[in-house]
Amino acid sequence: MAYWLIKSEPFKYSWEQFEADKHTFWDGVRNYAARNNLKAMKKGDLAFYYHSNEGMEIVGIAKVAKEYYQDPTTDEEAWVVVDFKPFKKIKKPVSLATIKADPRLANMALVRLGRLSVQPVTDEEWDIVMQLGGMK
Repeated sequence: MAYWLIKSEPFKYSWEQFEADKHTFWDGVRNYAARNNLKAMKKGDLAFYYHSNEGMEIVGIAKVAKEYYQDPTTDEEAWVVVDFKPFKKIKKPVSLATIKADPRLANMALVRLGRLSVQPVTDEEWDIVMQLGGMK
């Protein structure tokens, strides 16, 4: 299993709305690196759900429910979506400030590639963030 991080601005699509919907496709990705990360996801992979711009914290965990397919919101063949379902809410949200303050996470994509909306997370980074979030 691989781990990921997906970003959403809470005023556009919050964790709470995601939980209420119980399922969504991740659309609107218009960056090739982020798109390639969507294409690399496999059913069952887990992704941290990060509230960007407002809150700036990891608030939940999503599970890949369906691997990539053509983005239904555009006719451009370059763009894809992945289906996600909510998996778990993080007990204690993990802020960007907390992540940046932890030297073990200095190489995390969230720190190095802050604007990338879909990012890989290493096994070690996953475990550390899970600890910080009270999940281990």
